[in-house]
Amino acid sequence: MVGTVHPVGKTYEGGAPLAEVVRSDFVEGVHRGSVVVLDATGATVAGAGDVTSPVFPRSANKPMQAVGMLRAGLPLTDPADLALVSASHAGEEFHLARVGALLARAGLDESALHCPPDLPVGEAARAAVLRAGGGPRRIQMNCSGKHSGMLLTCGAAGWARDGYWRPEHPLQQRLRDAIEEFTGERAAAVGVDGCGAPVLAVSLTGLAGAYLRLVSAEPGSVPRTVADAMRAHPELVGGTEADDTRLMRGIPGLLAKVGAEGVIAAALPGVGAVAVKIDDGAGRARMPVLVSALRRLGVAAPVLTEYAELPLFGGGVPVGAVRPVW
Repeated sequence: MVGTVHPVGKTYEGGAPLAEVVRSDFVEGVHRGSVVVLDATGATVAGAGDVTSPVFPRSANKPMQAVGMLRAGLPLTDPADLALVSASHAGEEFHLARVGALLARAGLDESALHCPPDLPVGEAARAAVLRAGGGPRRIQMNCSGKHSGMLLTCGAAGWARDGYWRPEHPLQQRLRDAIEEFTGERAAAVGVDGCGAPVLAVSLTGLAGAYLRLVSAEPGSVPRTVADAMRAHPELVGGTEADDTRLMRGIPGLLAKVGAEGVIAAALPGVGAVAVKIDDGAGRARMPVLVSALRRLGVAAPVLTEYAELPLFGGGVPVGAVRPVW
């Protein structure tokens, strides 16, 4: 799968100008970041910024974590369940129902989750909870599918569920092994993600390569099973209107996953892979830059046109856009 695992640089140097904010034909801001484009062989064909030093991919690491869980014994065969374990879900009713069913399989409820209580990240789902007089819940947190998978994996492997989120726990060691294998890099740092689980720092080049390896794996293999599950159930990976969900719906065969702080990674078998990090964490710049990167690989689809520029409004009407300059 991967050759020698190698270290990456110790400090991210920051990126280059990738997108500009244009209002009324006046450039009022610039988003800097880094982006790498790999061809189908894994060779770098384009890039900007620092693509070899470590960043936290945040939730873009989830597909590799799902691979680690399956290898450790995660007892799930339904592709929809595997997609949810790999997800940053929007907190819609169909997400919560499936997370609840996963927990019930282990005789647990949402109190077993270590992820913090939260409102849904999806705007419509959040509004519905607030209209109904609800508040933050652990199951609504966008990583509750991943945490449910972690709990199920611990039960199957005979590991203590207590402290399953700690970096030294056997579960997290297995997940680290998977991330390092697929990225081909030693994790440069271990942090605490927003959900309380560990997040490992790797380079954008390593991240893009990991996604390429997932979609290029042998049919029926564990990594291919995860990639296929996510692509078959994109609405569970994100949500009805989530960026990565819409990309996978609009480009057959594409695997895509967003991460917090302006990260996204995507890969298309036989074509190549892309990873993006926006330095200031702005999600609004992430998609236009990704579109520019995918087009460098010859990818064309109506959904890319929709995301090529993000409109800006003034007085309720469009007056500008966030558009790529790379």
